Amino acid sequence: MQVRVTGILIEDEKVLLVKQKVANRNWSLPGGRAENGETLEEAMIREMREETGLEVNIQKLLYVCDKPDARPSLLHITFLLKRIEGEIMLPSNEFDHNPIHDVQMVPIKDLSHYGFSETFINLISEGFVNAGSYQGLKQNIGL
Repeated sequence: MQVRVTGILIEDEKVLLVKQKVANRNWSLPGGRAENGETLEEAMIREMREETGLEVNIQKLLYVCDKPDARPSLLHITFLLKRIEGEIMLPSNEFDHNPIHDVQMVPIKDLSHYGFSETFINLISEGFVNAGSYQGLKQNIGL
């Protein structure tokens, strides 16, 4: 089993997204797999820096989910983040087999146009009900 961290950064009713093919969507939340020897916090901060150019702090653990059908299976951990410095920038993608093509702050009300489910949009709109809890399958939080 591998561990994947995902960050949700919200500013001015907008969510930070990266344009990168993940599953059946072209846009996703920033994040990636934790590397051997990294803490979850270190992995999340590294992924945000690499993918968006931003320095962040973890504000809160939102959800822990499973994705047993992935190969290898994944433990998916989602955090609420806060920007501490930096400007959004496109990564170099120099060594990335799945490059990021864009990084944008997207209005919450427009997330469905970016392939996000109503379940996920409702979680954001309702202030992350049941934050800090195990949610079973990743699809239960609409991702």
